[in-house]
Amino acid sequence: MSRHVATLTDSTAYLPQAALEAHRIGTVPLTVVLGDEALEEGTEISARSLAEALRKRRSVTTSRPSPETFAAAYRAAAEAGAEAIVSLHLSAEISGTYDAALLAARDAPVPVHVVDTGMVAMALGFCALAAADVAGAGGTAEEAVAAAVKRAEGTSAYFCVDNLDYLRRGGRIGAAQALFGSALAVKPLLELAGGRIAPLEKVRTSSRAIARLEEIVVERAGEAPVDIAVHHLAAPERADQLAERLRGRVSGLAALHVSEVGAVIGAHTGPGLLGAVVSLH
Repeated sequence: MSRHVATLTDSTAYLPQAALEAHRIGTVPLTVVLGDEALEEGTEISARSLAEALRKRRSVTTSRPSPETFAAAYRAAAEAGAEAIVSLHLSAEISGTYDAALLAARDAPVPVHVVDTGMVAMALGFCALAAADVAGAGGTAEEAVAAAVKRAEGTSAYFCVDNLDYLRRGGRIGAAQALFGSALAVKPLLELAGGRIAPLEKVRTSSRAIARLEEIVVERAGEAPVDIAVHHLAAPERADQLAERLRGRVSGLAALHVSEVGAVIGAHTGPGLLGAVVSLH
């Protein structure tokens, strides 16, 4: 039996609380700055409150956890008995979270393996679950990292937004790319590629965007064993409808999660986001 390995991720993994507890995964929160008030994602600001603030055009920005926050999390894990830690985070192309974790890992009381998964939302969450499963079965930290990396390589994320203004203002997509979806009545489809948000296709209507999103997910899933997550912000009916159609069309579906994204991702996509994560076993 190997030494105890703790698994840690950040709040943008959007794993259900039950899954965090069952797999013993710790989380470090990112921060949403609403006006001049800094609020921790997941505990101090809800997705619903965030969506309302965005609709009212209030100033909303986000920030990474500080290295000190990570250092405290690593100390707590060590004090709880961990002899090694696997720390899995959202893409370094999107956030400085990975860099903050690296800084804290240098002085941690136990070895910390910090991983830039290149993912976000449940694309990150599936990686954390894969690592936690290996660690829970007595695997080494290196084996847990390998499981997370393998899961990331088989995971894709696609989404559509009502417009690209929020992504452009937050610096998550360039001005030239924003023109991709600026034409009247054009709805942009995007993907996570190389850890970055990139344009994929553009269609004429919201209904067509959702239909195309469904087709892309079905094509990506194929007939292999697969987990799927459907995310939304302030669009629960559309998310449920997409999830129900995928249940009937993906033959290898092992698990399907439907959830609203948290405030950090929501701040950069805006209300109306609909996304799907496909993660091959």
